[in-house]
Amino acid sequence: MGRAGSLIYKASIAPERPKKLSTGKFRFFSNKLSLHVRFMRGCLPIALGLLWVVSYVPYGIAQPVDLELVFAADGSGSIDDDELLLQRQGYADALLDSRVLEAVTSGRWGKIVVSYIEWGDEASQHTIVDWREIAGPKDARAFGEALLSAPRAAWGYNSISEAIAYSTDKILTNTYEGVRMVIDVSGDGPQIGGRPIDWARDRAVDAGITINALVVKSRGGGHRGPGNIPLEMHYRLDVIGGLGAFAMVADEETPFADVLLAKIIREIADARPTGHGRDVTGIGITDPAIQYAENAITCGTETYERTGTYPGCKRP
Repeated sequence: MGRAGSLIYKASIAPERPKKLSTGKFRFFSNKLSLHVRFMRGCLPIALGLLWVVSYVPYGIAQPVDLELVFAADGSGSIDDDELLLQRQGYADALLDSRVLEAVTSGRWGKIVVSYIEWGDEASQHTIVDWREIAGPKDARAFGEALLSAPRAAWGYNSISEAIAYSTDKILTNTYEGVRMVIDVSGDGPQIGGRPIDWARDRAVDAGITINALVVKSRGGGHRGPGNIPLEMHYRLDVIGGLGAFAMVADEETPFADVLLAKIIREIADARPTGHGRDVTGIGITDPAIQYAENAITCGTETYERTGTYPGCKRP
């Protein structure tokens, strides 16, 4: 084959050898890799610790807000579809009102959380819009859009007590820590079924929650309360309770949207703390008898004045 042919043949069958690093380059690369390994070993515990903190904080610490507010709206059989839409539109418009947004942003934290439920009989309580943070017009608009687009869910007749119990559970199990906690009940009829109304009210009040009410009176005076008392008196006697509780009435002379707006402004702008927020400011950490007694004016007349530790009103 000859020498040249032999060399070509050996080159064609010889395996390709890997390229080598020079001794100096290899030593530099080895030292650099060693430094990276030692650095990572030192940082790993810190990185894992930070990862644990980041993953733990959202679940372990409640987010502070100025107000936790549940709108508990009547969705029972006495409310037709047009009235239901009008009712929802009123809440959506109210949250977008500049006076409401001003009250929201003027708080310590500059935001509130709101949830909207509709209720019917004792087995019909439904979350229409779950907890949403409201800190400006964009949040309020998104809440209103979600509310107006949701389908109707409630049925049956008037278990105000179960509506309050359901709303109380929503407040006590959420991930927020409000300076104040409020349930806003609106309805056009009396308590009919479910657990006793005084049990539901007292349970909420004992947890530091204030229950306010918007009574909707239809044409001709509407429904009446137990014992044929006026419906608004039934709400003042049996439904509302807690620090600063009040009831308002919407009728032919005072339209629902106007009364609702005034009510929401009052609820958000009322800076007196209740519930979990008592220990933040030191206000409200008093004997329960004194705290409940401050609600005397909410009964509307001297005849039905609040007395002692009873969180409702005393019947004559």
